[in-house]
Amino acid sequence: MDLRVKRVYDDPSATDGYRVLIDRLWPRGVSRERAKLDRWEPELAPTADLRRWFGHDPARFAEFRRRYIDELRDRRQLLSALRRRARDGTVTLVYSARDTEHNDAVVLAEVLRLGLPANREAER
Repeated sequence: MDLRVKRVYDDPSATDGYRVLIDRLWPRGVSRERAKLDRWEPELAPTADLRRWFGHDPARFAEFRRRYIDELRDRRQLLSALRRRARDGTVTLVYSARDTEHNDAVVLAEVLRLGLPANREAER
């Protein structure tokens, strides 16, 4: 499975393959032409409440990850479709967060690669 993550503010590349924006809100200052997206999946983003609670605070990332994975359990169809596409070719999850290590795209890529943990204890 060729699955990548990339900031929407970085230049698109031919090697990105199928580009999917996974933010709930459209990124500031980026036109649709510049983003060069194949799809926008706001339903795969964390809920607004979870995003606000997290506030991109690295100290909260472990708990954010656990809660976001819990939210993704209700989006299995979207996860399956994206996983299938990544098995057929390159998929790049596009996001707008500044922090490249502590964001929803990192968690979503992990879930797509490994699947959802069997239970909440496995998420810790």
